[in-house]
Order: sequence, then structure tokens, then C-alpha cells
Amino acid sequence: MAGIIAEYNPFHRGHRWQIQTLRRLLGADAAVVAVMSGNFVQRGDFAVLEKRARAECALLGGADLVLELPSPWSAATAERFAQGGVALLAATGVVTHLAFGCETGDLGPLAAAARCLENPGWEEAARRHLAAGVTFAAARQAAVRDLAGEGAAACLSRPNDILAVEYLRAAARQGAALQPLALPRVGAPHDSGDLGPYPSASAIRGRLLAGESWRELLPEETAQVLDREMAAGRAPASLKNCERAVLARLRSMAEEDFRPYDGGGEGLYHRFYGAVQSCTRLEDILAGVKTKRYPLARIRRLLLHSCLGLVPASQGQTPPYLRVLGANDRGRALLGEMRKKAALPVVTKPAAARRLGVEARDLLAREAVWTDLYTLSWPDLDQAKPGLEYTAGPVMR
Repeated sequence: MAGIIAEYNPFHRGHRWQIQTLRRLLGADAAVVAVMSGNFVQRGDFAVLEKRARAECALLGGADLVLELPSPWSAATAERFAQGGVALLAATGVVTHLAFGCETGDLGPLAAAARCLENPGWEEAARRHLAAGVTFAAARQAAVRDLAGEGAAACLSRPNDILAVEYLRAAARQGAALQPLALPRVGAPHDSGDLGPYPSASAIRGRLLAGESWRELLPEETAQVLDREMAAGRAPASLKNCERAVLARLRSMAEEDFRPYDGGGEGLYHRFYGAVQSCTRLEDILAGVKTKRYPLARIRRLLLHSCLGLVPASQGQTPPYLRVLGANDRGRALLGEMRKKAALPVVTKPAAARRLGVEARDLLAREAVWTDLYTLSWPDLDQAKPGLEYTAGPVMR
């Protein structure tokens, strides 16, 4: 049984190819469990489609069960994203394989990079390179090159390879009995604007948000869900749609209020506060803070966390429940197994929160607030009625 950690923002042909390839490798009857980001994604942004609509697309594209990766992990660094996703797959008690797409498609150098980064010696090597004035990412890659060779170091220069390395590190740290399956990424590179048989999610989002043609870029099933959500005024969601509200929140915060959301302990929040006090557009804040040392994704996460009041997961922290976003017939059978074997409570209905521990109840309550804020990014504000987390159940197909 295969597990995938994904954003599906949106679900596209490359994602469908990945699931089809898994079944070619593991057998036509192999079940596929996806741990999917909620309404907020790792690059520090709103997902273009609400999480249950994206779960529906995943089910239509071949997944059997979709579980939610809660916001403190989904809108976080690659390390924390992997930390939460691996923990949830392992906690199901039924997933045997961890599958991921990556640029190299070769488990060998990925595993070498992961082992190197679990050895404390890399930190001393990285400090020597940092002293030369390079960024942390460049220093880390150089340290791995020094200790493990060029093949391992090259994995830290490509976004999907970086995530794959973090999955392997998380599995090793957690003692997760998940067999890794490295699949080659097909189609356009990550964040590429190139179009073709397998365009990237970023290219598709760009067309969607610009109001340009997008339908030919997606599987028909995803296009139909997107058509429905757009007709209902619920898509595409965009941070831009609630820019004034976000600016109002940021301007109401004192400088020290940003500290919990900094994430790096380097004082970036001072620079961010200065930009908030001088800029009138979110894009200008991001541009004003971005430097060679501080990449855009990190600044976007700081902005998102600040406006939501969302403190990202800490090292070693894992989600306290398995939240079901969608399932088909095979997925419902898996849920029956999970209720006997899972290491965490399985949540299908909001009412179940009353039976959970304090940590889980608190996280579910915070997710409800964050979802209410997320819906303010929908094109039609009349659709953004509060309480969606308590009224919308999992998608069952």
C-alpha cells in the first residue's frame, strides 16, 4: 500500500501519472493513501482550491483515501512539511511504501544526502562555508559535497529532490517502517512556466489567477471540479482577494508581534516590520524584504503566519490526529482497518473532536478559524460563510 505526501495545488497530469505508475509497480489492486496539504501550502500561500475540492480531484485521479496535513506542517519549511506527512502515513498502520516524485529519480544519492545531513559533522563544514558569505542553502550544499560527494550535493539544488531528502530524514528520525519509492518527475520542472503534456502546478496556477485559458492543462476530472467551484464563486482562491484585510492585520501588529513567526531566529522580522510600515501592497512588502539570504518562500511564510496567527510546527512535533478529507470504496475499507491499527485517532466528523485530547481539540479549533479566514479569499464573498469546518464532511465517492 503506497502513501504520497502532496499539495495537489491543483491536481494535474503529473500527479495522475504518479498514481498510475505506483499501480504498475505495486499491482493494479494497490491502495493509494495521500496526505494532502489543507487550505495553506508550503510556499506560504492560499491553495487555489479548497481542501475538500482538491481531495475530490485526487480521488477522481486515482487516490483511494485523502488525509489532511494540518496547517502548522503544510505551510512550513520542507523539513517540517516532511516531518508531518511522514508521521501521518506511518500512523495509519496500513501504509507500507512512501512514494515521491523527484528530479533525480534515483534513491541512492538522495539517501546519501539524507544520511549526511543526519550526521552532525555537516554543520561544522557548513559553518566554514557560511563564513565565506554564501547563503545557508549554498553552505549546506557545499558541506554535503565535501562529505558525501557531488551526487548527494546535487540533490540539494532541486526542489523535489530536497523534499525527497527530507522525507528520508523524517522517516529515519521517526523510525517509520515505510519503504521509499523514488519516482522520476515527468514534464516541466518545478515552478516552470513551460506548457506541454505535463505542465507544472505553478504554470497552471498562473494561468488560473491571470484569467487565461487553463482547461487544456488539466485532467478532465480536475477541470470539471474547478468549473463547478468557479461557477459557485469559490475558486480560484487568492491572497490578493483579501489584500486589504491582510494589510490591516499586519499594520495592527507591533514589531515584536512578528517574532514568533520569524522561523529562523535571525531577526528577519525586523526587516519585515520595516517593509510593512512603508509599503501599500503585499507584493511590495515581499520584494522589499527579499534578499539573496532570505528567499521569497520564507518571506511569504512569515507573511502568511503573521496574518493568520499561525505558529509553524517545531522540530519533532507531529500532528495529533488523522483527519479524513475524502475516500472511495477502497478508502472506506482502509478506514475500517485504520480504526483497528492506527496510532492516532481517525477523525471523519467534527463532532468527534469532543472525544479527542486537548492538543487535538485545540488544533481542530484553530483550523476552523484559519478556514474561515481562507474563505475570505474566494472571489464571491457571499460564499464565505463562517463555520465550514463544522458543516462540510469528507468527500465520499
